[in-house]
Amino acid sequence: MRLGTRRSLMATTQSQMVADAYTRRTGRAIELVGVTTFGDVTKAHLAQLGGTGVFVSALRDKLIEDEVDFAVHSLKDLPTKQDPRFTLAAIPARHDHRDALVGPHKFADLAPGARVGTGSPRRVAMLSALRPDLEYVPIRGNADTRIGKVASGELDAVVLAAAGLTRIGRGADVAQIFEVEELLPAPGQGALAVECRADRADLIEFLGVLDDPRTRAAVTAERAVLAALEAGCAAPVGAYAADDGHTLGHTLNLTAAVVSIDGREAVRKSAAGSPSEAANLGRLLAAEMIAEGADRLMGEHSH
Repeated sequence: MRLGTRRSLMATTQSQMVADAYTRRTGRAIELVGVTTFGDVTKAHLAQLGGTGVFVSALRDKLIEDEVDFAVHSLKDLPTKQDPRFTLAAIPARHDHRDALVGPHKFADLAPGARVGTGSPRRVAMLSALRPDLEYVPIRGNADTRIGKVASGELDAVVLAAAGLTRIGRGADVAQIFEVEELLPAPGQGALAVECRADRADLIEFLGVLDDPRTRAAVTAERAVLAALEAGCAAPVGAYAADDGHTLGHTLNLTAAVVSIDGREAVRKSAAGSPSEAANLGRLLAAEMIAEGADRLMGEHSH
């Protein structure tokens, strides 16, 4: 079986993790097939590219051309609009959902005016709300490149997803993990998505063995918030859902926030509901947020 993956260290590491998990469960050998995506070669900032789909479309092309059988994405890179040609055959159990600060100092200990690198408008907005006295510098490139800017002294710190840093063995570089109350993660952050063609029933069944229903319910709620807000709001969005029990049928607790890019204004709401109603929970919460003015917080980040 052929697993399509981006060529970056992060992508190949997480794809190999998934491949190994399938091999352990099923005994099937899985070969990684490296794919270069537009998001990997372009020099533009992700925010200018419309963020999401740039890493996904090349992998999907290979699925359609039958050059690979399935692909592994970071769930937060997937566009919220489902493409009917594909299906998310598995969403494995989520790793750490939080954001991490990499550098020699904790966030509170950074000197005023310190330069903090991140390519994410969501992180800039939420960090600005906590510390407007710092300078937030847009950066791109893979995790190693970004961490290197701290080592070289070009930046005082960078903010990256905690899960990715752990996956590539850079957990020791983390100065601080931001709790959800400080920095609400991107919808789906820390989770992976296993995608294949919708017409491959045999494959969908095989891949489904790694699906984690609790993670699927949580990220479904988070992504439903994002999908509903994307219609009228270009401001940074964070969302996180977790269930309060160890079995399905418990309550799913969802928190979401929209923040103006300068960090001065925010609409933050929480709701709870059944995991089986995850998508509806997300849509309803988004509607409440829009009613409270979430769509007005676009500021200079508007279209």
